[in-house]
Amino acid sequence: MNKDTEIDMEEVKLNELDPEKQPMTGDGQAAGGEKNGSVKLKVPEDEVTFTGLSKDELMKVAGTPGWVRTRWVLLVLFWLGWVGMLAGAIVIIVQAPRCKPIPEMNWWNEGPIYQISDLEAFSGGMEGVEAKLDDMSQLKVKALVLGPFHIVQGDQPSTLDLEKIDPTFGSTKTLEALMTKAHKKGISVVLDLTPNYRGANPWFGSNNDDIIEKVKAAAEYWLNLGVDGIKVSDISFASELTDWPKLRAAVQGNRTEQTKPRALMGVIENLSAPEVSQLVNSSGVDLVLSDLLSSKNEGVARIRDMDTLHSQQRSMAWGLGASNRAHLSKQASGLIRLYQLLLFTMPGTPVFTYGDEIGLQAEGAESPKMVWDVEKEAAEGNRTEHAAVRKWFRSLSDLRGKERSLLHGDYYPLYSSASSLSFLRLWDQSERYITAVNWGDKPETLKLSLKPTEGVELPEKAKVKSSTDENLVEESSVSLDGLTLGPRQAVLLQFPFIS
Repeated sequence: MNKDTEIDMEEVKLNELDPEKQPMTGDGQAAGGEKNGSVKLKVPEDEVTFTGLSKDELMKVAGTPGWVRTRWVLLVLFWLGWVGMLAGAIVIIVQAPRCKPIPEMNWWNEGPIYQISDLEAFSGGMEGVEAKLDDMSQLKVKALVLGPFHIVQGDQPSTLDLEKIDPTFGSTKTLEALMTKAHKKGISVVLDLTPNYRGANPWFGSNNDDIIEKVKAAAEYWLNLGVDGIKVSDISFASELTDWPKLRAAVQGNRTEQTKPRALMGVIENLSAPEVSQLVNSSGVDLVLSDLLSSKNEGVARIRDMDTLHSQQRSMAWGLGASNRAHLSKQASGLIRLYQLLLFTMPGTPVFTYGDEIGLQAEGAESPKMVWDVEKEAAEGNRTEHAAVRKWFRSLSDLRGKERSLLHGDYYPLYSSASSLSFLRLWDQSERYITAVNWGDKPETLKLSLKPTEGVELPEKAKVKSSTDENLVEESSVSLDGLTLGPRQAVLLQFPFIS
């Protein structure tokens, strides 16, 4: 066979190959003309379809001993698993620590309470107060105490008219508009009806029940217009008057779970802590504002007063100068942030006078004019301290409103000296807080510890939540065995509940 014949035979063999097995040509096609990448499937002529078992066949299989045993085993396993999970859940519930019941709280316990004694200096009258309610809401203020602004001449009982507003400050109509807007923002409104607020003695120094009868009538009048509470000064005197129970009944009467309770708020001055405690019980007022923090500047004495009154914290209000409507700066120059922290964490309701949130300086007998737009001024480089103090105040107010330990928690004294004090606030399984302040002119090391009889354990370290001391950085961890506070500094520490 010659060479040409061999080539022809090879071409015949290639043509007889399956198209998929033929070699590729240069144009990307198989020798048989099919394009590269094409796939041909051979489908069997008789396709097999799966139909499963018929009903009769399944019934025959289901009744066999093997399947019967299998079903019983699976059923028993299911119920054993279900009972086991139920038993486990019951064990977890039984062994879990019980949540402590929340004490009964009223709106005057939620705080802070914000006093505006001079509406003109604050914002030019009642309409101005209404315009500033958004600012009050940002500070988490829960109640405003307005006035006194009724008509009276100092030490002249015959001029007293508790149902009329001095036109300098506003009118009944503007007060109603203010209350409507305040209530929409969750802010209660209390009127100060101290009769002789322009004179020497709050009650004119008289034992005449005519005055308290006028206060009672005025309380009923303003409460019917939507006021949420009444405040009066010197309840140590007023509560001894014959008609005092009538005033209480006018304010506190007809309380039901469906209605918002009205508050009777009273001011006490120049009494010891045990005397204050006794008067809280005997007078029947809802909230007592004392001057104990202002009248004592020694740490041991202040801690002793808190020890006496902490069990009555839902009836106690604390302020520094607030009992006589004075400003914080007048009592604590250079210590504004320290006392803000102390007031927000003490067991009781914090009470502030307008401007305390920015450290407004009060000089002389005149009411200082309120400063607004402090953030804007700070951005322009002016009064930066006002903005910083307001930010600090706002953060503390927000924290108190969120944390049960600070809102209504138990109180334990830790350490105190002539110029410092510290205490613990805790509630059930919530975060715990330690307040430590040093208003002295020298650094002080505080050994934070509890008496063994207290039944509460402190950790070795705690986290810095808020601090005025640059050496105690927020979120850092500090030892409780020896906490050093710089002069005129304060710190709030936090640590979790450990079961």
